[in-house]
Amino acid sequence: MSPRWRNSLPRLGGTVLHNLGRRRVGTLTCLLALLLAAHAAHAFEVTIAPAAPQTIYLQVGVGTFTGYYCGTNCNSYPPIPPGTPTAPMGTPGNNSTVNVVSVSVAANAVGNGTAQTMTTNSTQSDSFYDGFAFCNAPAQLYIGGFYRTTTTGNGSINVTATVPSTLKDAAGDTISFGTISWTSGGNDDTGTEPFPAATFTPGAVQTIGAIAQNQWAESCWTFSYANTTVPAAGTYTGTVTYTATTP
Repeated sequence: MSPRWRNSLPRLGGTVLHNLGRRRVGTLTCLLALLLAAHAAHAFEVTIAPAAPQTIYLQVGVGTFTGYYCGTNCNSYPPIPPGTPTAPMGTPGNNSTVNVVSVSVAANAVGNGTAQTMTTNSTQSDSFYDGFAFCNAPAQLYIGGFYRTTTTGNGSINVTATVPSTLKDAAGDTISFGTISWTSGGNDDTGTEPFPAATFTPGAVQTIGAIAQNQWAESCWTFSYANTTVPAAGTYTGTVTYTATTP
């Protein structure tokens, strides 16, 4: 897969990390606060150089990374030519933060069929690839990472979401996870999204994107709640777990 810029010019120059053979996991909590009166763009994907150790890295929302991956090579094309001895630069780390995506639906709007835009408590807007302000937090949630091996090849890894059947409130009332969807696109990106727009599949392990071998890939998600039913008033929560697994 050929490298792609976010635009026609070079950009200005939490994380999940494991060696190959292990899995990288991130989590996200969705929260809906329902208030009732009577009763309660395109993708960024770029080729990276093969290097040791073999690594997968997945970040959903806030992550941890010391420095930036492409270092001083950001303003060349491609940013890290295959075989560059100093690549990659920067050090990814583990981050246990579970970000929340939420919306409060006003009493006079509950169940009216108008989708409600959700926001996140994530503060992650910049890419750890080169520091570019790719997403727009809190309106968007960053998702990205890389799959690096010691040799060239045409492999890839899938990123999956383990989705509960429902969101629940304290009284046991439920809302289907299928009422939550997202669009995908970041600032100045081009091409097909590695993590495209979709709707959660309740009670399933759902493939939500892929990262090609020796590639960095990222997207920005904007979530919405369908708002087509009238559930009991309350605060509904559910947690989705994202996993990247090597072959």
